[in-house]
Amino acid sequence: MAEFLQITLSGLATGSIYALAAIGFTLLWQASQTINFAQGEFVMLPAFFVLIGMHVLGLPLFVAMLFALLLSLILLGAMFKKLVIEPMLPHGTLPIVMATIALGILMKESVKEFYSAEAQPFPALVSDRTVDIFGASVSFQDIANLAISLLVVVALQFFLNGTRTGRCMQATAQNPGVAEILGVNIKRMVLYTFLINAALATVASFLISPIYLAKFSNGEPIGLVAFIAAIVGGFNQIRGALVGGLLIGVVDNLAASYVSAQYRAAVPLLLLIVIILVRPQGIMGKAEGRTV
Repeated sequence: MAEFLQITLSGLATGSIYALAAIGFTLLWQASQTINFAQGEFVMLPAFFVLIGMHVLGLPLFVAMLFALLLSLILLGAMFKKLVIEPMLPHGTLPIVMATIALGILMKESVKEFYSAEAQPFPALVSDRTVDIFGASVSFQDIANLAISLLVVVALQFFLNGTRTGRCMQATAQNPGVAEILGVNIKRMVLYTFLINAALATVASFLISPIYLAKFSNGEPIGLVAFIAAIVGGFNQIRGALVGGLLIGVVDNLAASYVSAQYRAAVPLLLLIVIILVRPQGIMGKAEGRTV
């Protein structure tokens, strides 16, 4: 029982990080019908911004993290929207998909070429000590990752539901035409969504890099799992993305421990197939009608 609890808590901690990236998928889709297949690289890159801040600019860790966050907001938020998404929007979804795939490859190869092809150690934000919970030995890092991720999600939900700007963003996502008639600045609300996505990816990068190290190849598996988590939970629901991320993290850990670690990469795909067959709109998603 103690081992099961330990594996489950560790899975929740990892899954909560996947959930942050999955929520980014959901937000961008709601705001601008954008599917960002470079989302995994958006999680990979801020860790290298931190390393550049520490090793090249000589900044302390937390100052380097602020530097990375600011850089991410500019490059992965504002410039991504302006230079990649806006030129492609008039041409439909497929060109956006192709552009973001190309952007992901560019980001991955640029890190490999200009920084390092080797995995880089990333400083942990908390102690690596463990604490006993009902007989299970759980690391402070897992507890901190889970707590920080859930706190970020709660803060995001409060912002979207409890502030005027957040409600305007939701109105833009639900019906941009009506929102514009009511005086909402549509372009600004969409920009805020891209900035929030960049911030979520940056937080996910800070949390996951001490576990898996900072590697140029981290983006692909993280992006794939986050995309699956968004679909499993419900692509049109933030809460669904959270549930999908947590579920995949737990199922992945349990499968690796009790079935086979060799096939753990297939677990999210199997879960995706089952969910699509049983509930195509996702666990917490809402069915959307489409005129043909």
